[in-house]
Amino acid sequence: MPHNNTGPELVEITASDGYTLKGVCWRHERPDPRRPVVVVNPATSVCCRYYVRFAEFLHHHGLDVLIYDYRGIGESRPETLRGFNVGWIDWGRLDFEAALQWVSHSMPGQPIHVVAHSVGGFLVGLAESSHRISRVFTVGAQYAHWRDYARGHRLRMLLKWHVAMPALTSVFGYFPGKRLGWLEDTPKGVVRDWTSRTPRFEDTWRKGSRALSTDERRALVRRFSDMQAEILALSLSDDEFGTVAAVRRLLAYFCGSRRTHLHLHPQEVGETRIGHFAFFHSRFQHSLWPVALEWLRHGLVHPNVQGEVSRQCPVPAPR
Repeated sequence: MPHNNTGPELVEITASDGYTLKGVCWRHERPDPRRPVVVVNPATSVCCRYYVRFAEFLHHHGLDVLIYDYRGIGESRPETLRGFNVGWIDWGRLDFEAALQWVSHSMPGQPIHVVAHSVGGFLVGLAESSHRISRVFTVGAQYAHWRDYARGHRLRMLLKWHVAMPALTSVFGYFPGKRLGWLEDTPKGVVRDWTSRTPRFEDTWRKGSRALSTDERRALVRRFSDMQAEILALSLSDDEFGTVAAVRRLLAYFCGSRRTHLHLHPQEVGETRIGHFAFFHSRFQHSLWPVALEWLRHGLVHPNVQGEVSRQCPVPAPR
């Protein structure tokens, strides 16, 4: 096992617009340009502390790790969310970009890898510095297009997330998820992006107060296709959000990357239920977490893993 470990260290990360994000970093005392640093992108409205045990696992196995909260969430939340109209585009273009810049300057020369949960995998493609990333591991990564929700659960999810959530947001000025036990309190711009009905993410910002020009939206799409990092996307058969269709919809944007999709059933790791969130529970440190570690260290699917594996080679993106 590695020696001379330090951390965890509380850090502040300043985005290009001056907003301060809070995070935690685990790093080894002796710099090593061969050692990857892993940035963990949380799911929508999930505090970064949810990933602490997983980050400690990666650090214990020789990697440097940064976890952080997006603006409006956890330790990066302002005094009030009323009138705080940030959305997914801000989390990607500003916050994840700032995290990439921070690790690039704090641990120069080290390979940058990303672990991304749910919408965190989508945010990867929005950052201008995504070309610096060498390897990505995603869990249930998608951008919540409602038609991709699991059949049999779709109506319930539509009522909860696409009717109740925006209705409550219009009343309170933000989504009061914490008091409902659903999510953390969530900025209204994120709710707007989540509840968009468009099958292509860039069309979310065609109209309204946060509209982007045609050229701006095309530039965002090009960022996805220009990224060349290797991607391993994990989907789980009982994940109501990260279905095969949802994961494939997002992966199609990363056409410049070598993409591997691993689809697992809980029974294949001796479990009855995993769902959208449980991957990061410490009870999976001996079964599921080594899948991420093998990919981050060596770019390989763990040899003992069952499941369905499909691969896609990079293809030129249309211009």
